[in-house]
Amino acid sequence: MGKSKYLDFKIIKKHTRELRGSLTDSEELLWKELRNRRLSGYKFLRQHPIIFKADFKRLNYFIADFYCDEKKTVVELDGPIHEATVEYDEFRDVEMRNLGIHVLRLKNDELLNIKKTLQRIKNYLNAIQ
Repeated sequence: MGKSKYLDFKIIKKHTRELRGSLTDSEELLWKELRNRRLSGYKFLRQHPIIFKADFKRLNYFIADFYCDEKKTVVELDGPIHEATVEYDEFRDVEMRNLGIHVLRLKNDELLNIKKTLQRIKNYLNAIQ
């Protein structure tokens, strides 16, 4: 691995650590329910980097809100800011699907009924073969 790739990994790791330290209220609420295999034994990682393109100059990546490696699934929470980033979100979803990663997008408002939201996530994961 070239030196620039190594530096990219250090930058990505620093970025993810910063994001883990500043979760939104919605992310914090959902994380309490997903961590430690609390949802049907599925292991989730929070603020997990997904590298989608590597070239000779750098690594391109997204930071997924929550990632389940067992089911190759990303759970994204969409707050009000996502109303202005629809095209970028669609681009992210397409790139992740090209990597074989399933994407479930949830609105922050859905967390008002956390039991229903957790059931929706569980059903989504269970439907993946």
